[in-house]
Amino acid sequence: MCVHRPSCPASDSPSDSPEARVVTAHVVAAHPEQGWNLLCDGTVVFDDTGELLPDGRVVAPSRVPAGRLAMAA
Repeated sequence: MCVHRPSCPASDSPSDSPEARVVTAHVVAAHPEQGWNLLCDGTVVFDDTGELLPDGRVVAPSRVPAGRLAMAA
């Protein structure tokens, strides 16, 4: 699907982290009002950091442990 250079890693490549894929793959459809973007490798990336891969696999959102969140006074 990618035509840019350098081309992005395949969405099913085990050697690449999801973070690396998001950095190298280009956004082909942006829908910030709905909270998601479609990358050129077919991955749907959500604002909560979750992903839906082209083969239907789900990458769970990365969450910050509640103990590390700042509290407003």
